[in-house]
Amino acid sequence: MKKSRIKLVPMALALGAILTLGACATVNPVSTTADSITIYSGRSEALIAELLETFEQETGIEVQVRYGDSSELAAQILEEGQNIRADVYFGQDAGALGALAKEGVAKTLPKDITDLVQAEYKSPDSTWVGVSGRARVLVYDETKVSPIPTSYKDLMDPSWKGRIGIAPTNASFQAFVTAIRVLESDAVAEAFLVAMKQNAVLFEKNSIILQAVEDGVVDAGLINHYYWFELAAELGEENMKSKLAWFKDGDAGNLINVAGVAVLSDNPSATVFAKWLLQDTAQKFFVEKTREYSMTGIPEVQGLKPLTDIRAPIFDLSDLDSLAETLELIRKAGLL
Repeated sequence: MKKSRIKLVPMALALGAILTLGACATVNPVSTTADSITIYSGRSEALIAELLETFEQETGIEVQVRYGDSSELAAQILEEGQNIRADVYFGQDAGALGALAKEGVAKTLPKDITDLVQAEYKSPDSTWVGVSGRARVLVYDETKVSPIPTSYKDLMDPSWKGRIGIAPTNASFQAFVTAIRVLESDAVAEAFLVAMKQNAVLFEKNSIILQAVEDGVVDAGLINHYYWFELAAELGEENMKSKLAWFKDGDAGNLINVAGVAVLSDNPSATVFAKWLLQDTAQKFFVEKTREYSMTGIPEVQGLKPLTDIRAPIFDLSDLDSLAETLELIRKAGLL
């Protein structure tokens, strides 16, 4: 598998580019031969290189891939305008996928692909489709947290000062705050962020938050579910001090975000790749290797709350594209 890298611009500039360059972007012509594809991937090389190699082996289609931040790669695609070099965009989150779809650079996917995924995990116009899911959860030390919060808003109470961990620079936290804005309002999101400025201990990554709960540094934290299962696989669940909890039905804290794909060219192999990601080989990879949720019903790893049992807020995940406004609120609250 051939790999190349691009020089990426800062996230804020990338988001601005999505807004300003969209008017001049058009869908590209076929950019590779039918037996090869170029992928711009917001999913890391460490995470999916093995998966892409399996795709090459099973299909005979050669893959060339550029890795980078999802938002920055989306901006790169729009900057390329009529000369988009990618056949497929593999985004880490629905917001970046939604940004491309709204600017008209994504092809409409056929029904034999979109019918494999529930409506809430794909775009209404079939221009992108989720291929794996991750849930926002509260990780907590059961010896220190009682009762368990029923809403993310409970964490705004002064009693949580110094006890809750968050990662404001992390894309998953930013998507969660964007969901609050979309579902409730900018004012509600701002109030939450102001409270976090007072209550929260700031960390760089979800994995560090989890370890901080395990080590007793904080009592709880907001993370994606799979970090807990990755650590449990390493240490053994019986050796984990922390537990996971979900909030009440429909709470924004129960956000389910997706990684997904958009096809950008007429190259038929691009559509083959999109469909392959929803077949058993790839779906089992996401469940077993990355501990994510399958979009096609492959059973979850043992002990993980089934996707069908999570009462996540229902809205168009494409609307998570308004990340620039979220970043402004996070900065205003002094968390960046």
